[in-house]
Amino acid sequence: MADEVLLAHRESGVLTLTLNRPERRNAIDGPTWDALRAGFERARDDPETRVVVITGAGGAFCAGADLSVKREGHPLDRMRSINEIALLLHELPKPTVARVDGVAVGAGWNLALGCDLVVATPTSRFSQIFARRGLSLDFGGSWLLPRLVGMQQAKRLALLAEMIDATEAERLGLVTWVTPPEEIDAFVADLTARLASVAPVAAAQSKALLHENADRTLREALASEARTQAVNFATADAPEAFAAFTEKREPDFTGEWSIR
Repeated sequence: MADEVLLAHRESGVLTLTLNRPERRNAIDGPTWDALRAGFERARDDPETRVVVITGAGGAFCAGADLSVKREGHPLDRMRSINEIALLLHELPKPTVARVDGVAVGAGWNLALGCDLVVATPTSRFSQIFARRGLSLDFGGSWLLPRLVGMQQAKRLALLAEMIDATEAERLGLVTWVTPPEEIDAFVADLTARLASVAPVAAAQSKALLHENADRTLREALASEARTQAVNFATADAPEAFAAFTEKREPDFTGEWSIR
């Protein structure tokens, strides 16, 4: 509905969550944070959801937290709640895609960076705007940026709070693809259809391995890969992949356990 701060629509295994405060460039207020939490929990717990897309209504992705709204309670309590939402996004066992058009700044940009893949248009603009507001990074920015662009570029983005365009964001590795605005919906639809067709258990484990093993030794990474590979062989998807290869057809992955 038009008055909902977050629109949710699921089709063919793809759950699209649309920030819906276009009059505020989709800045996130209290009810929107609550809706994002509920949306991520729904995506996590719904076996029919295979992919999550996050986008914004009205020509903007997200202008960050809505600082014009007075919040009740202690700031640390509010940040603890926001941190839990960031963790929900990071730990979602489903592929996540940020569809960015227009501005993505502050927590709004980190919302996009918290997704696995980012698709933007040439008119998209990005900023870690916190320093201009007398604030420090939040919603995972201090963890995400150094891992994506290295420490020096992370410091540049955080301390100068520059607005950068989609071309530079792509060059830095902060955007996966840049596509014309008239093509972005078709591009995202094709991308999410391909993501939705992969084996869900294997995809969830590969995502978790990439997150967890970035700071581990090779020996630790290999050990965790071995454990997760054993889990994959306990699902119906690995045998289905082998059968599909033999029969020269596309596999139909369900994520169901083959051991009862």
